[in-house]
Amino acid sequence: MDKAVKIPGPDHPITIEPSPSRVVVKAGGRVIVDTRAALSLREASYPEVLYVPRKDVDMTQLERTLHTTYCPYKGECSYYSIPAGGQKAVNAVWSYESPYEAVAAIKDHLAFYRDRVDSFEVV
Repeated sequence: MDKAVKIPGPDHPITIEPSPSRVVVKAGGRVIVDTRAALSLREASYPEVLYVPRKDVDMTQLERTLHTTYCPYKGECSYYSIPAGGQKAVNAVWSYESPYEAVAAIKDHLAFYRDRVDSFEVV
């Protein structure tokens, strides 16, 4: 993705653009993510969420769960836990594996709850 994608909608705007930052996520004493290819998603008045490419995630450290949610703007969401991270890392990671076309840029990306991992560094 070379530039920002803006989804129209006056009451719920979503913007997705490449993040200039390096993102490093650690859990259970292990590096789970180290990437310079994150996407910044800004949605309405919510805080920015950084989506990291699946290819830059150590997927062997994640375990898919049965937990799912639905967002009317992005679609069905699946979740992963980080077993090495203990109880706080249950459902710590989410992904829109088949997002709506308007937010297709986040396909093959994952997002992390920052308070459910040991560290979430943005440098």
